Amino acid sequence: MHSFFPTAILIAFGATSAAADEFGTLNPDEMTWQHFLDQAERGETGMVICSMGYALTKSGDHASARTLFRNCANDGYTGAMTWMSQLDNNGLGAEYDPDSAAEWDRRAAQAGDPVGKFNYGISLMRGHGVAQDDALGRQLVDEAARDGLMIAKRLQRAGYDLDEVTPDADNWKYAPSF
Repeated sequence: MHSFFPTAILIAFGATSAAADEFGTLNPDEMTWQHFLDQAERGETGMVICSMGYALTKSGDHASARTLFRNCANDGYTGAMTWMSQLDNNGLGAEYDPDSAAEWDRRAAQAGDPVGKFNYGISLMRGHGVAQDDALGRQLVDEAARDGLMIAKRLQRAGYDLDEVTPDADNWKYAPSF
């Protein structure tokens, strides 16, 4: 009996290995960061993959979040576009790049995203990363407010005073550079 038991284990293991080879990975590592990053590296996107970018950036892994968000943004996920803007506007995972931040928000706004409209509107009002156009900026903030974005309504109530929605710590970014 003792000699049969190890043989049975080896036979079962061999059958499992053959099944794994024939049918692929039988127990995939599907709920880890690495799994989602591997998918992103292959260019895959989807609602779950795109949402992982939020958790990655909140954990401080901005470079990995960028990979996920960039793929998702390029596939039309407007929330990923506004996250790419946030990362570029704050130099997270790459150099500070206000031009790129404004472009991501412009794309999101053009696709109808209220946050993109609001953010791009503010960029236009400031001339931050894009040529200044106060009238178009206010128009986009108004659209975002009509879409129900509360911070846009708050900015309207404040008479479009950008200090209402900008932390004092960010004032250095928006000061004239001349």
